[in-house]
Amino acid sequence: MKIHETLQTTFPAFSFEFFPPKNAEQQEQLLETILKLRPLNPAFVSVTYGAGGSTRALTIDVVARIKRDFGIEAMAHLTCVGASREEVRETLDTLRDRGVENIMALRGDPPRGDASFTPAADGFAYANELVEFIHGHYDFSVGAACYPEGHYEGNTGRRQDLDLDIEHLHRKVEAGARFLVTQLFYDNEVYFRFVERARIGGIEVPIIPGLMPAINAESIPRIARMSGATFPVHLMSDIRARAGAPEAVLELAVAYTTLQADELIRHGAPGIHFYTLNRSSATSAIVSALRLIRPWEIHDHA
Repeated sequence: MKIHETLQTTFPAFSFEFFPPKNAEQQEQLLETILKLRPLNPAFVSVTYGAGGSTRALTIDVVARIKRDFGIEAMAHLTCVGASREEVRETLDTLRDRGVENIMALRGDPPRGDASFTPAADGFAYANELVEFIHGHYDFSVGAACYPEGHYEGNTGRRQDLDLDIEHLHRKVEAGARFLVTQLFYDNEVYFRFVERARIGGIEVPIIPGLMPAINAESIPRIARMSGATFPVHLMSDIRARAGAPEAVLELAVAYTTLQADELIRHGAPGIHFYTLNRSSATSAIVSALRLIRPWEIHDHA
């Protein structure tokens, strides 16, 4: 089922993001994670695309298998990096032929060490161009990324002007994006202000907040910095106080993200997209707690 249609009938729409495994051990871990999360009845899951399209085949295989073998709606990430229009078309043809109905269309990050993004020969320079191409030639439900704190170019340390960011986002929606998923954030006011700016800017599609539980005292704050997300001082302090006790860090992450997600949904967010890092324990605990706190009516989207 197409995600933009699911969002019209399912509230709140909980979804999970995975990255494609690089070896047999990671594949087993991912399959175990999906099995543990399946009882939560996610509205959809997504699978990322490796740097420079390096995991294209794996992304296609994992997305198709999740839908076929687990009965969960799955979305494939697709980037502009290192791919000509013909190569993008071939990937889209393969996804379509394998029953995939949803695409997250992204420009993608420049290769490490490059100061800026350079499109491939006969490729796409911007995400809105990719969205327009998909929308004009296929029947996928197309999603796009958005950045509540402004698009952050990690290679240069530059953050895009917020007003300019909304203009670029509007182009993606005009090109055919039917829903948006945010970059991770840890301060809900960032999301609320962003949604207000987007609505003023004429963007009316659903904006799903993306959350990553801070389950690791070292890696998660580093990921936040790389993504340009502000990491609250009080949360960092609490994590550092528990740095020698991984279980205590996990408990804090579950508590913080549960409260964060509950507030977002109470104030109108259509659901929550969880960046899982291919692990299930924190996400499972958070979604289970949310459904106990507020037993919303969940419509059957199967």
